[in-house]
Amino acid sequence: MKSVNISQGESRKSVLVTGGAGFLGSHLCEQLLARGHEVICVDNFFTGSKRNVEALLDNPRFELMRHDVTFPLYLEVDEIFNLACPASPVHYQHDPVQTTKTSVHGAINMLGLAKRVGAKILQASTSEVYGDPSVHPQREEYWGNVNPIGIRACYDEGKRCAETLFFDYHRQHGVRVKVMRIFNTHGPRMHPNDGRVVSNFIVQALTGVDITLYGDGSQTRSFCYVDDLIDGALRFMDTGDDVVGPINIGNPVESTIRELAELIIQMTGSRSQIVYRPLPSDDPLQRCPDITLARETLGWEPKVALRQGLAHTIEYFDRLLSGATA
Repeated sequence: MKSVNISQGESRKSVLVTGGAGFLGSHLCEQLLARGHEVICVDNFFTGSKRNVEALLDNPRFELMRHDVTFPLYLEVDEIFNLACPASPVHYQHDPVQTTKTSVHGAINMLGLAKRVGAKILQASTSEVYGDPSVHPQREEYWGNVNPIGIRACYDEGKRCAETLFFDYHRQHGVRVKVMRIFNTHGPRMHPNDGRVVSNFIVQALTGVDITLYGDGSQTRSFCYVDDLIDGALRFMDTGDDVVGPINIGNPVESTIRELAELIIQMTGSRSQIVYRPLPSDDPLQRCPDITLARETLGWEPKVALRQGLAHTIEYFDRLLSGATA
């Protein structure tokens, strides 16, 4: 596709974002438009929402399309960000067969599109490919510890298979691929009922109900703010064709789940109490990225501290819940 010169010497591109009306996808669409590109946002609205991209609809360089990536898509684009897939246990376990289809068939269809039009394509993979890791922190060379028949396998193994497809299309067909492994991310536009720990705790704290901790709360996670994550994705896509990944994108600062709950209670001024429930099957005890490769290859590392990111996220949920009950 012929490019048109725009500001700062960058060329205008036509960019497809699958899952573009979701939490991460909507932020990515905004940043791509801010760069002057034309954006085609594709979503089947299973977990994404038109509300997330409502402010973009009047932009002449933005197009919203309802489509399920398990079916082929025929477009002319320069770049593809493949974000389509439910990413929280509540949503991906709702229809596990469809989750696997979204990861695998979706990857095949988007890679086929990239192959046909010569587009560069980035896969939004996940830290879940590491499973319940026996290596800590997780480096990209680690092959993981995944239960292939557990209740989380539809997502874990679906994403692992998608990575396989990306590298095989790269080796066999010369498709220009990027594989990004995303660690826990939070920020405005998270789904209030997605079952993820940050959104769960904030909604529970703001509504004054008990905050539910699974296990004893000693399991650890690291939390990256959405703006940092999107910056990493854009930097990765801008690299040369020799940089394919996988590359971890996440925050290397680790917190226990109990510490997170206590911080959110303090920041919201909530009277919620912490209650404990049994740990779900195959829930990893530790999850933290080694981002050495991202620092060296992309010049990237997160800039937003956990407390600062939580403040923005709490403010978003406070407005959302107030609007819902008004």
